[in-house]
Amino acid sequence: MKQILAKVNTRVGFFVFLIALFWLKTIYAYFADFALGTEGTLQFLLLFINPIATTILIFGLAFYFKPAKLFYPAILLLDIIDTVLLYLNVIYFREFTDFMTVSTMTGYSKVDQGLSGASLALTMPHDVFYWLDIIIVIFLLLFRVIKIDKQSLSNRFAFAVFSIGALFLTFNITLADMDRPQLLTRAFDRNYLVKYLGLDVFTAYDAFQTHQSNELRSQANKAEIYNVKAFTDAHYAEPNPNMFGTLKGKNVVVIHLESFQQFLINKKINGKEVTPFLNQIYNSNHTYAFDNFFHQVGQGKTSDAENMLETSTYGLPQGSLFAQLGSDNTFQGAPAILGQDGYSSAVFHGNVASFWNRNNTYKNLGYQYFFDASYYDTTGDKATGYGLKDKLLFKESIKYLQHLQQPFYAKYITVTNHFPYQLDDQDIKDNKIKAPDTDDSAVNNYFVTAHYLDQSIKEFYDYLDKTGLAKNTVVVLYGDHYGLSNSENPTLAPLLGKSESKWNNFDNAQLQRVPFMINSPSINNGYVDHTYGGEIDVLPTLMHLLGINSQKYIQFGTDLFSAKHDQVVAFRNKDWVSPEYTSVDGTIYDSKTGKVIHPDKKLKKKLQEIQEKVNTELSLSDTLNQQNLLQFYHPDGFQKVDPTKFNYSNGLSHEKRTENQLGDKSKSLFDTNGKKDTTKLYKTDAPEVNEPRSDTSRIQIQNPDSNQEK
Repeated sequence: MKQILAKVNTRVGFFVFLIALFWLKTIYAYFADFALGTEGTLQFLLLFINPIATTILIFGLAFYFKPAKLFYPAILLLDIIDTVLLYLNVIYFREFTDFMTVSTMTGYSKVDQGLSGASLALTMPHDVFYWLDIIIVIFLLLFRVIKIDKQSLSNRFAFAVFSIGALFLTFNITLADMDRPQLLTRAFDRNYLVKYLGLDVFTAYDAFQTHQSNELRSQANKAEIYNVKAFTDAHYAEPNPNMFGTLKGKNVVVIHLESFQQFLINKKINGKEVTPFLNQIYNSNHTYAFDNFFHQVGQGKTSDAENMLETSTYGLPQGSLFAQLGSDNTFQGAPAILGQDGYSSAVFHGNVASFWNRNNTYKNLGYQYFFDASYYDTTGDKATGYGLKDKLLFKESIKYLQHLQQPFYAKYITVTNHFPYQLDDQDIKDNKIKAPDTDDSAVNNYFVTAHYLDQSIKEFYDYLDKTGLAKNTVVVLYGDHYGLSNSENPTLAPLLGKSESKWNNFDNAQLQRVPFMINSPSINNGYVDHTYGGEIDVLPTLMHLLGINSQKYIQFGTDLFSAKHDQVVAFRNKDWVSPEYTSVDGTIYDSKTGKVIHPDKKLKKKLQEIQEKVNTELSLSDTLNQQNLLQFYHPDGFQKVDPTKFNYSNGLSHEKRTENQLGDKSKSLFDTNGKKDTTKLYKTDAPEVNEPRSDTSRIQIQNPDSNQEK
C-alpha cells in the first residue's frame, strides 16, 4: 500500500490512478446498465480497451496546468464532467435503450420539466459506484493521505501524454475497423459506436455530425425540394374510391395512447381483460383496426409520433425534431391542411407547454389552441411527473372542448401509461385488475396503468354519446411508441406465450406493433385489417377518408386503404418490416416464421432494392426537415402558416369571443346545445374528483405562466 501511495503521490501516478478508477466504472456501466451485445473475442477486447484512449486524452489536459493548485482541481473537474456524461447516459439508457446525443443534451431545457419523475424512478442502488471513487479521492486529498506533488511538468510532457492517447485511439479505431469496416463512414447505430469506440468518442463523433447537420441547414438549396417531391410523387398511392370522402366533414379526435403496444389489445391477465373498452372498440364493426401497424419513432419518442401523424415526415436520426427544429421550421401538417378546409384545431395535454418545445412547434403546425398544464389543476396527487392524470385530463378538457367550433381537429395526449407506470394506492384499488407477478416491476405495473387508460377513454366516450357529439365525430386511437424496452422484453415473453431464453432481435422488432383504430358510428363495415403500415401513413389515410386528396403535398406515407399502399415499414434506424421479410441490423428474417433467411442472389438483389428505398426515404425526409425545404414549396391552394396569429394564453376567452362573433352561425357544442353547459354530463370515478386529497409528496408539474387562464 505504501508503494502504491508513493506512486499516487506523484502527478503522473495520480493521473494513472484516476484513469484506472474511471475505466473501472465505465466497464461496470457496460455490463451493469448498457446492453451492448458483444459477440466474439475481438468485440469483447474492444469493450475493455475503448475507454482508455479518450480518458488519457481528456484527463491529460490537466498537465497543461503547471501549478499544483490548478492541476489537481483541473483533473478532478475533468473526471467529474466525464462521470456526469457517463451517468446521464446510464439514466437515459434505462429509459430509452439508447445513448444521449448532443442534440438531446442541448435540447434538454425543452424536455427536462417533464422528465424529473421518471429520472428519479430510473435511479438504482448500485448508482453509488459511479460517484464513490470521486468522493473517496477528494477525501484522501483533503486528509492528505494522497499528497500534493508540487513539481510541475513541461508542456512537452503534456504533449507526449496527448500523443500516447492519440496513438492508443488510432489503435482502437484500427481494431474496430477490422471487425466492423467503415465504422465511422457508414451509418451504424449508436450502440455500435459505443461498443467499439466508447462513450466519449461517440459523443465527439455525434457533435461533429450535429455540426455538419447545422451547416447543411444553413446552406439550404431550393433545388433539393424537387428531388424530394419527385420521390413522393412516385411513391404516392391513390385513394380507394370506396373509402374516399366517407368521413367528410366529421370532427376528428386523435387520442395518443401513451406507450401503448398492440399486445395489450384482447390481452387477459389473471383471467381479466387488461383493456376491455379498447377491445370493444377494436373489435367493433364501427372501427377500422390494424394489427400490423408499427410505431416508427426515434429519440423524440411521443414528439416523433406526433410529427409523423401531423406531417407524414419522419423524425430526425438524432434528437427530437420538435425540440431542435420546431421553433422555426415550415410545416404543411394536419392542423393547417384541415384548417383551410374549415376545421378549428386544439391540443389537450396535462404537461407544461414547453415540454418537447410544443408551445412553439404547434404554432408552426397551425394549431389554434393548446390547452396545456396551466389550464388545469395539477396540484396534490392529480398529476404524475408527466402531467395531469388521464381521467382528469379528459374530464377537465370538456369546458374547453365544448366551445371549440365544429368541425374540429382535436388531439389528446395521455400520460398516465408512461414509465415508471405508477398510480396512487386509491387509483390501483379502483383499477380492478391484478398485476402479473414477474421480477420486473415495470412489466407488472404496465398492465395496471394500461387498464387505467382504458377506463379513462371509456369515460370520454360516454360523454361523447351523452352529448350527441359522437354521431358527428371520428376518433383516431393509436399507440405512440413502445412501452417496454428491448431489455424488458425477455421478462415479458412468458406473458405473451413466448420463451424468454429464445427471445431475439426478430421478436423485438415484431413487438414494435402499436394499435391503430379509426372509429365512428358512421362506419358500419369495420374490420381488422392485416395491412402492414406505420405512423408515417396516418395523415394521407385520414385525409382521404375526409375527402382531401394528399397528392399535392409532400408526404412520405401512403393511404393504408389504397391498393398501391407501400407495406414496407421503415424504422428510424434503417431497419424495416414487411409482410414477407424483416430486416434487423442487416439480418433478414422470414416475417411469418421468424427464421433467419440466407438469401440467394435473386433475393439478395430484391432485399437490396428495399433497403435502398428505405435509406432514400429516410434521407430525403431528413433533408426536407433539416434544410427546412418546405419554405420553398407552395402547394396550390395552401396558405402558409403564420405562427404569429396564435396565442395560447386565455384560450377559453378566445373561444367564447369567436362564438360571440359568429352569433347564430356558431357551431360549437355549447351553442348547438342551446348554450347549455355540458361539463356536468361528464362522469368519472377518479378518486381525486370524488374524494379530494392533497398529497404533497407527489412530483409537481410546474406552471410556466401563472397568468394563463385556469
